[in-house]
Amino acid sequence: MYEPNVVGDWHEYDEHAGLRVRVHRLEAAEPPRGRDDAAVGLTYFSVRVTVENRGARHYGIHLEDGQIDVRVGQDGEAAFMDWRNSQFIEGFDVYPLRRATAVLYAAAPEAALTHVDVQVQLRVEEEWTERRLWAGGIGVQEAPAAAAPAGSHQGGLAHQVSAFLRDQTEPGSA
Repeated sequence: MYEPNVVGDWHEYDEHAGLRVRVHRLEAAEPPRGRDDAAVGLTYFSVRVTVENRGARHYGIHLEDGQIDVRVGQDGEAAFMDWRNSQFIEGFDVYPLRRATAVLYAAAPEAALTHVDVQVQLRVEEEWTERRLWAGGIGVQEAPAAAAPAGSHQGGLAHQVSAFLRDQTEPGSA
C-alpha cells in the first residue's frame, strides 16, 4: 500500500519524465457563480489541482470531472461537487516549465471538513495514470511546497493516515 500525499505535496510520475501533480489550497470559499440549490445547509470549499511539467517535452493532459473524487469526514462520504462552478483542464498541452491548474468547488457538512481526501487520476497523452490520494482538511496546516516526500518523517500526517489504515486492516482490530 502506498502512503497518501499530504495536501500541498507534489507527486511525480515515473512513466512521464518531469510531470508532477499537486493538490493544494484547500480552503473555505464561496463559488464564483453562486451556490447550487442542492448544497443548502452545506459549507462550500475549494481545492486546486496543479499539473507542472519540469521535463524536456510537452504533454497533452486532461483533468475533468470524472477524474477527481472528493471525500470528507472520518467515514469518507462523498462531498457535493459543484461542477458548474469548477474549472477543469480539458485537452491542454503543458509545455516544459509550465503549469495548468484546475479549481474545484465542493460542499459538505462543516464538521466533516477537518478530514478531506482528494483522489486524482490524470490522463496524459490518452493514457491513464495511477490514482493518487491527497489527505488534508480545512484548518489543517498545508505542507510547504518544497517539503520532503510524504513518508520521510514519522510524525507527518501521511504517516499517521497510513498507520491508521494499517491498524484497521490488521486481524483482530475493531
